[in-house]
Amino acid sequence: MSRARVARRIAAGAAYGGGGIGLIGAATIGVVLAEVQLAKRNVGGGGHTAPPRADGRYGRSYAGAAENRDRPDCSEPVRFAMLGDSTAAGQGVHRAGQTPGALLAAGLAAVAERPVDLRNVALPGAQSDDLDRQVTLVLSDPSWMPDVCVIMIGANDVTHRMPPTRSVRHLSSAVRRLRTAGAEVVVGTCPDLGTVENVYQPLRWLARRVSRQLAAAQTIGVVEQGGRTVSLGDLLGPEFAANPRELFGPDNYHPSAEGYATAAMAVLPTLCAALGLWPEEERPDLSRREGFLPVAQAAAQAVAEGGTEVTAAMPAGPRGPWALLKRRRRRRIHTPEPSPLPH
Repeated sequence: MSRARVARRIAAGAAYGGGGIGLIGAATIGVVLAEVQLAKRNVGGGGHTAPPRADGRYGRSYAGAAENRDRPDCSEPVRFAMLGDSTAAGQGVHRAGQTPGALLAAGLAAVAERPVDLRNVALPGAQSDDLDRQVTLVLSDPSWMPDVCVIMIGANDVTHRMPPTRSVRHLSSAVRRLRTAGAEVVVGTCPDLGTVENVYQPLRWLARRVSRQLAAAQTIGVVEQGGRTVSLGDLLGPEFAANPRELFGPDNYHPSAEGYATAAMAVLPTLCAALGLWPEEERPDLSRREGFLPVAQAAAQAVAEGGTEVTAAMPAGPRGPWALLKRRRRRRIHTPEPSPLPH
């Protein structure tokens, strides 16, 4: 069965309450048990420390810029929330400015020429069923409603064998709640766990297959709720495989500062486009192999090439909802440091 069809079945099961669609057969599990135990011993050897707190205001200087003094809306900060797991939290780096939330906040401030207030509620180790709690935290302060949110989630769902229908259901619900509250939502889909250095065959092949299939199903669920997705798996895969000492952190599992910068460069264009700030037109560029596709087909293509954006495009047709597949040009992001949020 094609990846697009499996992803569609998972997303449909999530939407209609199904829970039995799995990605790993019972016979396969027995084959890889020894590899799982070996991977658990070898991954994470560098220990785990709490990720640095990156909450704060970025681009504070833009509030007083001369060109913005006559435009009050440009001096008001963009409210940006980060949700998800250890990748969203920035586990594995030591400086707040190296976390993906800080990198994205600084990049967004530079493109918008406005201050950006970042609040990060991501939790290391979180699975998709923790998103309900995180969304509640984000929406708990009526005086601080987010303009845009980024969610990075899925790796722990794979490693803990959460049923993919359940995983997608929780993610879709989170996106729906945030969109209902008026926030734009961008989801960095499940990374390719087959790139982890100390995961060996056949577990490496299985991890890649399962994580990419979940990423495709996540894409369908998110787009159907009005969010946008960016594929991280294939983007980081070849680079991590070629440069594991550079792009993995000391625990051999989480990205290093350079790895997070690579991911942030992929997400930033979509984050800005969601707010109408990116200079590229919202039309497909045929020279970059962009186009309108049924959402399941767009999802399958996106996970095959990292940094690919998928967003809703047209109402449902004979083959279901349609989506726009975009491959936006990336920009390098300078490592920032946050300023405390005003009280």
